[in-house]
Amino acid sequence: MNEKLNLKESTFISILKSMIRIRFFEENVAEIAKRQEIQCPVHLYIGQEAIASSICADLRNSDYVYSTHRSHGHYLAKGGDVNKIMAEIYCREEGCSRGRGGSMHVIDRNVGFMLSSPIVGGSISIAVGSALAAKMKNKGQVSVAFFGDGATDEGVFYESLNFAIVNKLPMIFVCENNSFSTHLPDFLRQSNTSVSERVKGFNINVDKVDGNNPFEIYKSVGKMIEKARNNEGPSLIECTTYRWLSHVGYWQDLDIGYRKKVDVEQWMNRCPIKFLANELIQNEVITQDEFIKLEEEIKNQINNAVIFAKNSSSPDPIFIMEGLYN
Repeated sequence: MNEKLNLKESTFISILKSMIRIRFFEENVAEIAKRQEIQCPVHLYIGQEAIASSICADLRNSDYVYSTHRSHGHYLAKGGDVNKIMAEIYCREEGCSRGRGGSMHVIDRNVGFMLSSPIVGGSISIAVGSALAAKMKNKGQVSVAFFGDGATDEGVFYESLNFAIVNKLPMIFVCENNSFSTHLPDFLRQSNTSVSERVKGFNINVDKVDGNNPFEIYKSVGKMIEKARNNEGPSLIECTTYRWLSHVGYWQDLDIGYRKKVDVEQWMNRCPIKFLANELIQNEVITQDEFIKLEEEIKNQINNAVIFAKNSSSPDPIFIMEGLYN
């Protein structure tokens, strides 16, 4: 058997399932948005599935995850309910945020998914606050903040990083570097486009991995989780990746001019799902038939989630102010 599969066969099967679930979910959401069945904007995770699925594979239900505007993949990877998130996108009462949040304001404390925020870098400092609470409670919990490379343009990122390091917090910073902040490429925003190199001066444990390779991600973050649980301080992992679709919506943005068709096609040829599936099949962890069956099962699950969401109830306007502070 290939050496990199000696870690945990069952774990990589779970990671593959998670990646397929996220991909089919997002593809369904893209179609729903195209048909204008939903009104809230959606930032889709297609092409980046390996990161959330591999990062969350060894997290406990009690560990904290904080997300961004591109939240669906993180939520599902953390163990979120596919029916609840679909209902939330439809803004239904049965959604994980009771239909009040839509795509970008997702919360489900039952699985340790504390919040997602559309504000760039907005959830990082809150994740650090949870890491501080976890250390004070001494229950072995870890706090994880997902963010894009655009968030590293924000001062709050560096302030949060420094605070976590100084206080040796059980915190993992996950930078999903897809090279763009909305439509602006990294080389037009930063003199050094490598996030991991920029933060080394903070004296933090850091690693840079191929964000389309679940083996690299899982192996790296596993050590980081262990360090966090052993009170050895925070870590940062930079995952290089690429979003297949536009910043927001179901388009490819090829007519805008900030990226080229050849670049999109090159990244699509490096599909993380195909890569992992081929590795598992070649190493006889699963068969081709089992993979096809797995895809069909998950497709049915997503289709049923759409039906569930459509049949769910809309929030009662009388409770529109519930949960707000003034």
